[in-house]
Amino acid sequence: MEERLQKVLANAGVASRRKCEDLITAGKVMVNGEVVTALGVKADPTVDVITVSGKPIKKENKLYIMFNKPKGVITSVSDPQGRSVVTDYLKEIKERLYPVGRLDYDSEGLLLLTNDGDLAHKLTHPSHHVPKTYHATVERVPHGNALERLQNGIKLEDGVTAPAQVEYHDIDPEGKFATIAITIHEGKNRQVRRMFDAIHHPVIRLKRISFGGLFLNNLQRGKHRKLTADEMGKLLDAVKSIETVEE
Repeated sequence: MEERLQKVLANAGVASRRKCEDLITAGKVMVNGEVVTALGVKADPTVDVITVSGKPIKKENKLYIMFNKPKGVITSVSDPQGRSVVTDYLKEIKERLYPVGRLDYDSEGLLLLTNDGDLAHKLTHPSHHVPKTYHATVERVPHGNALERLQNGIKLEDGVTAPAQVEYHDIDPEGKFATIAITIHEGKNRQVRRMFDAIHHPVIRLKRISFGGLFLNNLQRGKHRKLTADEMGKLLDAVKSIETVEE
């Protein structure tokens, strides 16, 4: 069956769909011996010969991994500065995996990696509003009206955030810090940190504990495991009710 070329490449584990688009427009993709640079071209991987930088794509087994990212690790497969990246922790896995979304350098917790570019696209597309829950440990204890601001939406330099679910998770008896459980449905850059900065309670530690109905639970820091069939069902449920936006 013919599909858009960037989707075919992503499904073959070449890269994320957005990166595959860059490969196409850069002239690095050929279909049946002809260079393709237009994003609207369709191809059938069961019939057409498709190459990227001269190498034929291959059908990889789909793999879905949950990883507990430590603080101080880059959410990427490589880093020009030589810093630790998430794939450094998965060297025994032969498939080419790519992170689903991002966790910034100073944050930790649940990160999904896969070679299923189509599902990754659905989970991270802004229109799909997949829920993400964090434990944010912040300076001092935010009062109820401050948490209400987070719940109702905070004005940031790149727009107003969507309503969030917020509740106290832990409070220091001396009032020096508090850990707040916050669930958001967006993916603005460093969004949770900026939201707490806006209410004058800077984040000390940020850990993502849930993504799309999946929970980190007792997975140790720096460790990974395959998703269960039940967890895969939850991920599919998180996106199936929302129409996929096709470019």
